[in-house]
Order: sequence, then structure tokens, then C-alpha cells
Amino acid sequence: MIFGIAGIIISLVLLITLAYRGVPVILAAPVASAVCLIFSGAPLLASYTEIFMPAMAGFVGSFFPVFLVGAVFGVLMTVSGYAESIARTVTGWVGSRSAIAATVITSALMTYGGISLFVVAFVMYPLARELFRVADIPRRLIPGTIALGIFTFTMTALPGTPQVQNIIPGQFFETGAYAAPGIGLLGGALILGLGLLWLEYRRSALIRKGEHFESIESAPVIGGSADDGSSHQLATLVPANKVVPFLPLLTVFAVNFSCTLLIFPRLDWSYLAEEQFGEITMEARSGLWAVLLAILAGIAVLVLLNMKDIRSLRVGFTDGVKRSMLPIFSTASEVGYGAVVASVAAFAVVRDSVFNMGAGALWTSIMTTSITAGLTGSSSGGMTIALNALGEDLRQMATADGTSLEAMHRLTAMAAGGLDTLPHSGAVVTLLIVCGLTHRQAYKDLGMVTLAIPVVVVLGLAGLVSAVGAF
Repeated sequence: MIFGIAGIIISLVLLITLAYRGVPVILAAPVASAVCLIFSGAPLLASYTEIFMPAMAGFVGSFFPVFLVGAVFGVLMTVSGYAESIARTVTGWVGSRSAIAATVITSALMTYGGISLFVVAFVMYPLARELFRVADIPRRLIPGTIALGIFTFTMTALPGTPQVQNIIPGQFFETGAYAAPGIGLLGGALILGLGLLWLEYRRSALIRKGEHFESIESAPVIGGSADDGSSHQLATLVPANKVVPFLPLLTVFAVNFSCTLLIFPRLDWSYLAEEQFGEITMEARSGLWAVLLAILAGIAVLVLLNMKDIRSLRVGFTDGVKRSMLPIFSTASEVGYGAVVASVAAFAVVRDSVFNMGAGALWTSIMTTSITAGLTGSSSGGMTIALNALGEDLRQMATADGTSLEAMHRLTAMAAGGLDTLPHSGAVVTLLIVCGLTHRQAYKDLGMVTLAIPVVVVLGLAGLVSAVGAF
């Protein structure tokens, strides 16, 4: 048993090391799985084909449509010029002197509007760079500013966000995308407010030290200009009316809200209890279906607004399909690794130790999700690993101790968006590469707004919910 536990730890360290050194997770996860299996004495080939691959395929089967339409929608918003138009409009509202707030708000609008996180990063960097240059704000703050808008409150906290991190808990707790709106809104406001305060404090501190926009040298950008979508910009599609680019985002919000709270609850879903549909409930799938329909509706509106240039938009569909592949399979590979770890005998000892701590369903869910997200460097992958292994037990525990499943949904999702941005995180590495900066130059501020602040907020909210209940 000692060797088995050692194998789990060593495999996790190996996964982190390989990811940090740039090895694709699609390859790193099977290698780490093999190490875990060797130490536990489990059969390698059988575990790979009968445990790793079914878990990986299951995640792809459940969430590939969301990754696909999200990527397509994001690229279409880019090549149509709508994303840039939104950024410039928001900047006009906020003012170029408030470059940090303008960047955060624009990034948040795109993320909450259903655009893939990585697509938003590529879109926002050239715009943020120009804003920061004009305002003479140190460049090292750009990654943290973009990250605050896309990797934190709009990804996990705000009720109704169409990002996959808000959908995953619903598959296990049978809750919707708008679960615990009070907790989500308060948590989102705290993360946003504290994050902006930190970035403004750092801007003032760095300027007092004499640092300016061009004070530090850039690291080499790997594929930055080629991937930001500017090469496909369709200038003829940029509308003169500044309201038009917001219509696809508003459509995503309206359809998601309507399906989740108004339409789905009024429909007859009794047929889902039949064996051919897996004997599921509407609550277990409503969040996924609502987001899928919402993003499809957003794509439809965008295409209808640009029917005259439909041939040009084909570029966006093709690029979107390509860009959906690596994120979905990378996350699914991590899920396969989690299934392998959960299958070894030593994991049962670890699991039982966690449940015997007596922390309750809410705190247990938060702790396990935070730890797995941190170890894998992925919010969605870590949360799926934790809930695949413990989700059913957590539901039963929550029912027994009277914990609100909606509160557990919201705080579990928020917990996944904390330690997931440790330095080895693929999202962190990608964002720094896009911005042409190194960990040494920019991670301090990025880590503060995406890791330290969200973790503190989640702990505070969990304590509040434990004291007064869900709200």
C-alpha cells in the first residue's frame, strides 16, 4: 500500500514537471498514469484500454460539443471584427486612462458571452498592449489584467456563465448553470473588486519606481501574431453601429437564461427515464443543453448579420474546429489519468482519509477540487477528476448533512478556479507566451489575481455558507 501511495504522489509530480516543461498533456497524462500503475502493481495494458481510454472518451462525449461551438463562436467573433469593436467600444465608455479596467471588462464580457478562454486571450493581447502603451502602464501587468477577466469570476463565479467550468458540477449535483446566484454574484464582485485594487496598486507602485511600458524586454512570442486572428480580419464586416457586435453575446445570455429558468422547467422530460436515454434526469443535463443551444444561437445571429460575406466566415468555422481539438483532448487526457489513479487500491485509502476528516460535504468538495485542479494545472480537468472519484459520495454526504447542492455547485466551481493557475498551468504558460513575457516578469501579479484572491474569497464564502446557509 505504501508503494501505491508513493506511486500516486510520484505520478502527480511527474505530470506537473512534464506539463511545466512544455510536454503536451495528451502525452504527459498517459506517462504519469503508467508510473502510478507500475507502483501499484496493476496491469498496464488492461488499465490503459479499459480505464484510461473510456474515461477520456466519456469526457469528450459529454463536453466536446461545448468546446467545439465555443471555439467556433470565438473565432467568428474575431474574424468578423466584432471582438475588436466591442473592445474599442468598452474602452470608449471607460476611458483610455482606465486601461486596466477597460481590459478586464472587455475580457469578462467576451468570456461571459461564451467565447473560449484561449480565444479571448489571443484577441485581447494586441488590444491591451495598445491601451497600456498609450496609458504608459508597465507591460508586466498585461497578463494579470487579461487573466482577471477570463480565468476568474466570469469562468466560475457568475451565475449562468457558459464556460465548461460552470457546467461540470451540474452533471454530478443535478444543478443548473444559475445555481446559488447570491453566492456567485457576491464572490464575483469580491474577486473583481480585489483584483482591480491589486492591479491599480501595482501600477502605482511600479510607476513610482520608474517603470514604464517599455521598461522590460519582451520574451520571444511563439506564434503570437499568427494566432491572434488578425490575419483573418474581415474589415468589410466591421459594423458602423457599435451596438451590433454585442448582439451575439446578448443572444448567448438570453437563450441560456431562458432555457435554464423558463423553458426547460416547463417541458415534459419524462422520456429521459427510458433506458435508451440512460435513465437520466433533466436537472443532470439542463446546464449543458442550455449552454449548447445558447452558443449555437449566438453563432446563428452572427452569421445572419453577415450573410453577404458568408464565404469569408467559412475561415472562422474551419479555424474554430481546429482550435477546439487540443483543449478538449488535453483536458480529457487529464480525466483519463484521474480515472487511473482512482482505480488503484491506494486511492481508496486516500479517499477514506479525506472523508474521515469530518469536514462535511461542502468543505470536502472544495478541498479535493482545489488540490486536483492545482496538481493538474487545469480547472476543468481537476474538477472532473475529483467529482468522478467522489461526486456520488459528496451528493450523499450533502443530503445527509443538509448542505445545499446549489451552494456546493457554485463553490466547487469557484474552488476549481484557484490553484489551477499555479506556474505549471497550461493556461498560464500560454497566456505568458501570447503576451511575450516570462514567469519572472509577470507571474507575481497573475498569481495574485487568479490564485491568491479567488482562494481567499472561496474560503470566506464557504465559511459564510457554513454559518448562515446558502443565499
